[in-house]
Amino acid sequence: MEFLSWKVEDGVAMITIARPPANALSRGIIAEVNAVLDALEHDDAVRVLVLHGEGRFFSAGADIKEFTGVESGEEFTKLASNGQQVFERVESFSKPVIAAIHGAALGGGLELAMSCHMRFVTESAKLGLPELQLGLIPGFGGTQRLPRYVGVAKAAEMMFTSEPISGTEAVQWGLANRAFSDETLLDETLKIAKNIAKKSPIALKAAIQTLQFAKHASFYEGIEAEAKSFGTVFVTEDAKEGIQAFIEKREPVFTGK
Repeated sequence: MEFLSWKVEDGVAMITIARPPANALSRGIIAEVNAVLDALEHDDAVRVLVLHGEGRFFSAGADIKEFTGVESGEEFTKLASNGQQVFERVESFSKPVIAAIHGAALGGGLELAMSCHMRFVTESAKLGLPELQLGLIPGFGGTQRLPRYVGVAKAAEMMFTSEPISGTEAVQWGLANRAFSDETLLDETLKIAKNIAKKSPIALKAAIQTLQFAKHASFYEGIEAEAKSFGTVFVTEDAKEGIQAFIEKREPVFTGK
């Protein structure tokens, strides 16, 4: 791949975006994100994905140069729909996907990060959707995901003013999970990811699927789905191992069966 690479350590795939100088989100990066999901979805050695940016930024936004030469609304709609489909795949991916954000996650970069299941940030990171200052609106799911994390009023403030918030504020607003120093972000993220990787992949997949109901369905649809998933997971070998390990006061070894 031209822009993305990864290495696997203790069940965690550390995926690096490398497109200097700002890791601007291009069609190529979006296509490679999709290709990485294809490559890792059925890789049993990988249980958690961590996405981060090389250099100074996570991703400072979409590649505006790709917008030049596109004249019809239909073409822009197709561009947006393609990005949305890939990011929806990230959000519903069968394995946890974590964004480790430093420097800046702006525009399409933040939209990619918001499609991940969790976000860890540096305290000084800048997160925002500045599209309105270009006379545009977010097109890769930002108008829908941001309000679900921070509420409609704060989402409106971030979009209308085009002003980013810090990593510390992102945690306070509910947009990010935790904030770390610049020096410790990747180490702390990897530590958390490795802990998650020890969990049953079957249970993780079921948790991801049922969490989607909390975002997109009614409470009653969600608890019905939860009950069905609970029954399905309960009879797996991993569940038996987890219960037995608890009784024997040892760490469980989950095999995904």
